[in-house]
Formats: sequence, structure tokens, C-alpha cells
Amino acid sequence: MSSSIKLDKDEGGKCVDSKLYRSMIGSLLYLTASRPDIMFSVCLCARFQASPRESHLVAIERIFRYLRDTPTLGLWYPKDSSFSLHAYSDADYGGCKIDRKSTSETCQFLEFVDTLNQLADIFTKPLDKERFWTLRRELGLASLS
Repeated sequence: MSSSIKLDKDEGGKCVDSKLYRSMIGSLLYLTASRPDIMFSVCLCARFQASPRESHLVAIERIFRYLRDTPTLGLWYPKDSSFSLHAYSDADYGGCKIDRKSTSETCQFLEFVDTLNQLADIFTKPLDKERFWTLRRELGLASLS
């Protein structure tokens, strides 16, 4: 869904089952961890959970069709490799014309880091003395004594 598409309350539209709608939104929110490309659309549709209409359900179904047609897209996080995720967001407070709620856009950069260069190792793993002192120098830690 394009960020220029505007969904509204559609108070004159036909009501749909709110339990089904919330269930579909919940499933899509779960998927946003590996599919950030649907974040904007899902969050836009989530605003109408209190009184979903048929037009909102059509938008949700469009997201599911997009997911069905693009099964190879997404972020995959291998458990044996480490990475650094940097995220930036830009909030437009009052950008929604309906209820003046915040509308935001995000950008994520995923960088894989070699396991030898992880500074978090000093806090999470038993290290030999040489590796400990190397990491300590890289962190800029000073002795308190």
C-alpha cells in the first residue's frame, strides 16, 4: 500500500467482524519483524480495530495478497551469525487527517558483524585474559583502582 493512500473511518461502510479483523491485524503485526515492507500498511489498518469496516478489510486482504505473491522477500536472521541493526525514524506528528495521530516512516540498515569484533562479548561470554584486555581497550574502560 502506498503511503499516499488514505484510509478513513468510513462510518457509512458495512461493519465487519471485529474479532476476525483484530486477529488478522495481530498476525500481520507478528510478520512485521521479518517483513518491514508491510509495517506502514499494517499500522495504518490497525488504527481502525475499534470499528472496522468493509473497506478496511479489503485493505487487509490486499496486504495478504501481497505477502502471498512475494514469499521470497523479507529479513532472515541466521542464529549463528551476528549483526548490527540500525534504525532511523521520522515522525510526522498530526500527519493523519482523520484523528491527527502520528504518522512515521522508518529506514533500517542491517550490518553483519564478525563474531571476533563484538564488544558485547565482554559482558556475555567467558573470555581468555588477552581477549578481555583487547575488548576493554576498545571499549575505553579504565581501571577504578
